Amino acid sequence: MRTLARPRHNRLIAGVCAGVAERFGLSAWTVRLIYLAFCLLPGPQFLIYLALWLLLPQEP
Repeated sequence: MRTLARPRHNRLIAGVCAGVAERFGLSAWTVRLIYLAFCLLPGPQFLIYLALWLLLPQEP
C-alpha cells in the first residue's frame, strides 16, 4: 500500500495534490481541480494545504 508523501515529480507548488492523487490512484489534475472547487466554498482549505505541505514527508 502506498503511503501519503509528497512526490519529487509531477508537482506544481508543493506536491500535496500530486501526493494525494498517487495515494488514492487518481490523476494529479483531478485532485487539483477538486481542491480548486473546494476553495470556492467557505472554510480552512488553504490552511489545510499549508499544514499538509509542512507535515507530509518528501518522497525519498
